[in-house]
Amino acid sequence: MATSSVVDDITRAAVHLFSTQGYANTSVQQIVEAAGVTKGAMYHYFESKDDLLFSVYERMLSLQTEHLEEIVGRGAPVAQTLHDVCVDVVETSIDFLPEGTVFFRSVHMLSEPRQKEVTRRRRQYHDVFAGLIEQGQAEGIYRTDIPRAVLVAHFFADVHYLSHWYSPDGAEDKAVLAGQLTDLFLVAIAA
Repeated sequence: MATSSVVDDITRAAVHLFSTQGYANTSVQQIVEAAGVTKGAMYHYFESKDDLLFSVYERMLSLQTEHLEEIVGRGAPVAQTLHDVCVDVVETSIDFLPEGTVFFRSVHMLSEPRQKEVTRRRRQYHDVFAGLIEQGQAEGIYRTDIPRAVLVAHFFADVHYLSHWYSPDGAEDKAVLAGQLTDLFLVAIAA
C-alpha cells in the first residue's frame, strides 16, 4: 500500500507542477519537495523525469485500453460497442483531464523511444477503434464516402480538445457530455 501512495503522491505533485509551470520548467527537486519524498524514493519508482511524464499518460492509456478490451469483449452489435467505447473515452479523458492536458502539452519533450512507445500504444487503440468503424461500414451502418482515418481523427480531435474548454466544476456533467459528443459523432458517421 505504501508503494502505491508514494507513486500517487509523486504523480500528483508532478501533474500539478507540470500544469502550472510547464514540464521543462519543473525540476525533479520541486517534484520531490511537493510530494514530500526524497529523490531516492522518486528514482526508485521512476528512472527519470521523462519516465514520470510517460507514466502520467500511460495510466490513462492503460485504463482506456482495458476498458476498450472489456467493451469489445462483450460481443454486442458494433453500433452499441462503438457507442460504449466513445462514451468511455470521453468519460475517462475527463477523469484524467489534468494528466491528459499535461501530456498533450509536453509529449514533444519525451525522449524519442518514449514518443515511439506512445505512438505505438495509441496506434493499437486507434486500430481497434477504426476496426469497429470498418465493421459498421461493412454492415452498412456507417458512411464510406469519407476515409476511415478522417472519421477516427474527427472523434479524437473532440476528445483531445476537451482540456481547452471543459471544467469538471462547470455546468456540463461528465456523463451528459460524453453522451452528447458520442451522439454527435455517431450521427455524423451514420450511413
